[in-house]
Parts: sequence; C-alpha cells; structure tokens
Amino acid sequence: MITAYIVGITTYYEGEDIEIKINIFKDEESLLKQSYFKQYRKPAVVEHVALLDTLKRLEPYKGEEITIVINNPSLYEQIRGTSTLKNEEALKMTKEVNKKLKEFENSITIKDVSNDKDGLKQWKEILEG
Repeated sequence: MITAYIVGITTYYEGEDIEIKINIFKDEESLLKQSYFKQYRKPAVVEHVALLDTLKRLEPYKGEEITIVINNPSLYEQIRGTSTLKNEEALKMTKEVNKKLKEFENSITIKDVSNDKDGLKQWKEILEG
C-alpha cells in the first residue's frame, strides 16, 4: 500500500513562490521525500497544485492501493463534489484534479485528517520530519 502525505504552503505576499512538501511511503518504507518551491499561485489553488504534483509522482504506482493524506477540508469537499465553493479558479483546478484521479481507476483514496487529532499529529510530524 502506498501512502502519500502532502501540503501546499502559500506565502503571505503576492508574487512569491509557494512551497510544496510531499512524503510518499510504500509499506512504511520511504519512497520519496521532497520539499520544493514552485511559481506563485493564488492561495485558493495551492493545495490543488500540490495534489496534482503528487499524482504525477504516483503514476508509476497506478493499480496499487494508494492513500493521499491531506489537511484541507475545503479541498476534500471539492474533490468529493460536496462543496458550494464558487471560486472559478479553484473549480477549474478541482476538475483537473478529478480528471487526474480518474486515470488511477479508483485505486486512490483521499483522506482528510483535519478532524482527526492523532492523524493530524502524524501528518504534521511526517511532513516536518
């Protein structure tokens, strides 16, 4: 089983790069640990960009059971289609994310840990460690 922990970190100043952190594990063994900067994106889509980057890195594992752990209830709702968000750019990015997710043929589960105290602690430790 593949587990990926991701976060997209926006800056407080327009025009500055965003930071993306990704940690991918296969059966508790680390496959990838990256922290890198990308060109500025609006805060509403930073997590979408991080998720799309992660999905690109997970392409070699298509067909395997994959769990992506996020800490963003808004993104989670958007992906599930239960959000009432009206931000056009975020909606466009959500369509891109869902299109990419379909390429994995339902082998990916997105897990939001924002309401899970232990899961949130683990998510934070893995991405900061």
